[in-house]
Amino acid sequence: MKSYTAYPIAEEHQGLTVEVYLKEIMKYSGRKIQKLTRQKGILLNKKTVFLQKKLKTGDVLRVLVLEDLSYGVEPEPGPIEILYEDNYLIVLNKPSGLLVHPTGQTSQGTLSNYLAHYYKQQGAICTVRPIHRLDRETTGCVVFAKDGNTQALLEKLLKEGYLKRTYRAVVNGIVDPPTGTINAPIGPHPTKPNRRAVDLKGDLAITHYKTVQNFSVATLLELTLATGRTHQIRVHLAHIGHPIIGDRMYGKSSALVSGQALHASSLHFRHPVEQREIIVEAPFPVSYLRVLENYTG
Repeated sequence: MKSYTAYPIAEEHQGLTVEVYLKEIMKYSGRKIQKLTRQKGILLNKKTVFLQKKLKTGDVLRVLVLEDLSYGVEPEPGPIEILYEDNYLIVLNKPSGLLVHPTGQTSQGTLSNYLAHYYKQQGAICTVRPIHRLDRETTGCVVFAKDGNTQALLEKLLKEGYLKRTYRAVVNGIVDPPTGTINAPIGPHPTKPNRRAVDLKGDLAITHYKTVQNFSVATLLELTLATGRTHQIRVHLAHIGHPIIGDRMYGKSSALVSGQALHASSLHFRHPVEQREIIVEAPFPVSYLRVLENYTG
């Protein structure tokens, strides 16, 4: 059975041709449009349409979903927690200790492998497409696109700052001032290849933070990123003297938690296809709550 992706035409796109809309708005490649044309896979109001046809507000363009040849990773049974899902994207709650996607010598046992298995169980063949990454020990929201066009649109939102990611972290000490911005460029660590460091010659890196709650010798912070450098939050918080509790790389390990107490708590963005506001929240991990309980008093 053929499957189609529907694109309701908004007022601001009235007058564009079908070809221009697919190329410039939905980011279809010319090659893919040619393939769709050969398969009569482009419909306007349920009828085949020429590429130079001009669109009107209220039209519905339907595009045949071309089957992906593979998942991109090996499907592997494993637990996933779905926070949100529709026909275009899925948001998962990543646990600590798990990579988002195979990298280096690791080809299995990642969140992407488990998601591929979930797709397989659903009878869907689509490449696993993570839009962003979280460090192995960081928990929380990760968004995956289900097709190449949605991927391109979500990556554009991310690049332009419209895919807003909010984090929470438990850090050592009482942060003063309680609200602020850390503007410190980040580059490679001078001696340790897997680490990053504040470096005046590095890339622009900006982190906004605010105190959610103070504890005896710790602070629960909420953080948002204006840039997305590797290890940015971890490097910045260590730089101001408040490393994340349990961060072995930029602080020190803790008996209270495995890995750093850093959580991608929410995502907020306008749906790239359906143009509605999406807010997804991931519950604070129980292990981090135990950290907070230890510092209460």
